Amino acid sequence: MNVRAERFVNHAILVLFSVIAVFPMIGIVAQAFQLPHVDLSTFGTAWREGHFATYLRNSVIVTTVTVVTSAVLSIMAGYALGTMRFRGSGALFLLFVAGLTIPTEAIVVPLYFDLRSAGLDNSYAGLILPQVAMSVAFGTFWMRAYFRSIPRSLLEAARIDGASGWTTLWRVLVPVGRPAILTMVLLTTMWTWNEFLLPLVIVNSDEGLRTAPLGLSFFQGTHKTDYSLLMAGALIIAAPIVIVYVFLQRQFIAGMLSGAVKE
Repeated sequence: MNVRAERFVNHAILVLFSVIAVFPMIGIVAQAFQLPHVDLSTFGTAWREGHFATYLRNSVIVTTVTVVTSAVLSIMAGYALGTMRFRGSGALFLLFVAGLTIPTEAIVVPLYFDLRSAGLDNSYAGLILPQVAMSVAFGTFWMRAYFRSIPRSLLEAARIDGASGWTTLWRVLVPVGRPAILTMVLLTTMWTWNEFLLPLVIVNSDEGLRTAPLGLSFFQGTHKTDYSLLMAGALIIAAPIVIVYVFLQRQFIAGMLSGAVKE
C-alpha cells in the first residue's frame, strides 16, 4: 500500500469513528432544542425542576478543591520522585502506582464505613478527600514522568545559579511544564466532575450535597418519558466541562504529544 492509499484509509477510519462519536451528540442537541422548531423553554424547566443550580454549585466546589489540592501535591511528589534519589523512592512510587490499579468499586463500601465512623459522610470533606487521594496517584505518576524527561543540564544550571530545590521547582520547572500540568489538571477535572459512584454512596441522606451527575440521575428518575427535558438537563450538566475542555484543548494536545514524543 502506497503512502497516498494509506493516508486515505487512515482518514476514512477517522471520519467513521468521528461520525459514530458525534451522531449521538447531534441527537441529544436536536432533542433538547426540539428541532426544527427551536424551543429553549425546556432548559428553564429543567433548571428549576432539577435543582441544577445547587448541584452545579456542589460540583464546582468539589472539583475545584480536589483539582487544586491534588495538583499541588502531585507536582511536589512528582518532583521528588522524578529528580531526587533517596532511600525508599522506588517503593514509594510503586505505592502510588498501586493506587491507580485499585477500582473504586472495590473500596467504596469500606471507605463509606470509614468516613461514617469519622463523621465525614454527607459532607464536602467526605466527597473531596477520596477524590484527592485517587487523583494524587495518577498526578504523581504523570508528573514524575514529566520531571524525569527534564534535561539534567537545566537542573544543574539552576543549581549553579544558586536556586534552591523549592525555587527550581516553582520558578523553573513548573513554567516550562505548563502543557503537562494543564493536561493533568484537565483530566483530573473531567474525572472528578463525572464521578458518580462515590457521591451516590457517601451522600445518601443530604439532598443539598448531591453533585451534578448524581442530581441528573435522580432527575432522570422523575422524568423518564420527557426526553426533551432529560436531554436539556444532560446538556446543562455537560456544559461546564465542555467549556473547560475548549479553553484548554491546545494545552491538552501539547501535553499529550510531549508525553508521546521523546527525542
